Amino acid sequence: MTELAERFIAIPDILSASPIFAIGLTLSAFFAGNWLFARIGRPLWMPPVVLSAVILATVIAVLSVDYVRYQEGALWITVLLGPATVALGIPLYQQIHHIRAMWIPIVVTLPLAATMAAVYAVVIAWALGATPEVLASLAPKSVTAPIAIGITEQLGGSVPLMMGGLLVTGVVATLFVDLLAKWLPVDDERILGFALGLNGHAIGTARAFEISHTAGAFASLGMGLTGVFTALILPLVFRL
Repeated sequence: MTELAERFIAIPDILSASPIFAIGLTLSAFFAGNWLFARIGRPLWMPPVVLSAVILATVIAVLSVDYVRYQEGALWITVLLGPATVALGIPLYQQIHHIRAMWIPIVVTLPLAATMAAVYAVVIAWALGATPEVLASLAPKSVTAPIAIGITEQLGGSVPLMMGGLLVTGVVATLFVDLLAKWLPVDDERILGFALGLNGHAIGTARAFEISHTAGAFASLGMGLTGVFTALILPLVFRL
């Protein structure tokens, strides 16, 4: 009986040793989060990525899966973040005529908005006495994950902490862009998409594609340009 109990306890360690387990667990949580999102009425304040993350964290905690092992096993999915981001160039190409028509507002808006997205988080954290590691982790919070990970590592921040900030930023930005669009009001899909991508990275871009392909294309543009601008400027600012 004791031997049987020991084998049962060792099951999480045996499963987590295989990358198939981590990948399967991640995909299962993703599909479960999307299913639950549809069942509760698709609320803006609780996007499917948050539900999936909660489900995944709960399963990992219940099964006592070693996080480092899980992270190593799920590395294949993380690697795909880069190609997935590059693939957003397809809707950009399809909407290139709209982008050309608005290149001046885009060029004027992007540097100011991308700078403010990093500055206000760093200033608030600094005023509250945050350590340099925390500041470096929060600075790229509005950048899409593949680029934000590289920036955080270069600045000496914590990637897990940055990912948490990334998740919160995407949810809050998406919610507030929708609320402000109704309050102002703004109904131009190009403006809505660009604001969602610039402030809400991948989560905002997913919301933009729910609005229309045009909004999704401009969200992809905003997300991509914010990532490039932040990757070039932020390391220089931190050195100064």
